[in-house]
Amino acid sequence: MSKLKIAIQKSGRLYEDSLQLLKDCGIFINNGKDQLKVSVDNFPFEIMYLRNSDIPQYLEDGVVDIAIVGENLLIEKEKQIEIVQKLGFSKCRVSLAVPKEIETDELSYFQGKKIATSYPNTLKKFLTENSISADIHVISGSVEIAPNIGLADGICDIVSSGSTLFKNGLRETITLLSSEAVLAKNLQLDIEKENILEKFLFRIKAVLKAKKSKYILMNVPNEKIQDISNVLPVLKSPTVLPLAEKGWSSIHSVIDEERFWEVIDELKENGAQDILIIPIDKMVI
Repeated sequence: MSKLKIAIQKSGRLYEDSLQLLKDCGIFINNGKDQLKVSVDNFPFEIMYLRNSDIPQYLEDGVVDIAIVGENLLIEKEKQIEIVQKLGFSKCRVSLAVPKEIETDELSYFQGKKIATSYPNTLKKFLTENSISADIHVISGSVEIAPNIGLADGICDIVSSGSTLFKNGLRETITLLSSEAVLAKNLQLDIEKENILEKFLFRIKAVLKAKKSKYILMNVPNEKIQDISNVLPVLKSPTVLPLAEKGWSSIHSVIDEERFWEVIDELKENGAQDILIIPIDKMVI
């Protein structure tokens, strides 16, 4: 049977989250320290731990079949790769930043200026689209120090919380793109490997859906069951169970995390009591 080769960043911000996703999907890895290629016993996977910047090229070349990688890196590398699923973690953005004493946030500030970056392709495309001419200095790391040593007037780099910018006397001005971890694949997978990928995607979607949902239980007067049911954004219809106390029922359903407090307020207004919220481990639809 074929095994699907999946690339994971061997260190850095994506590493731990990628391993946690595999664990949540029931894929358990038992590898020794510094092992760069590992087979999985309970799923047809072969895991390769690679340097982040190498993953897009290996994916395009077919050295690996799929990869968990930052969307921003795929955009920067401009490889022939298909994104099959956004994963919802390691969210960040590629942004322009300037020394904090610069008061303007206008893109025109960068006209004729020097910009240090590890994302030259992304930056060049953005500047061209906005008719800005600037001198791009490519730096592989520690981009934030460039303005402090007189190398650049501003930077273009990845930003998460913004704390690194703040520590280096910079502030974010313009976001070029938003990014998160994605599952990407080689365009030439055979049918057997596509089938393995579909099984993996099924597990991923069950995990992601669960993270965005909560299981909710509440006690409701029987005359309020329809009103409560109308409030609940259920998959099909809520589960209604009679309580020992006459005239009361227990309603069970699922609500989206994003609408949580809005829904709770509506439920209380419509007579729901003793509301319990329970995390969902997996959600298969």
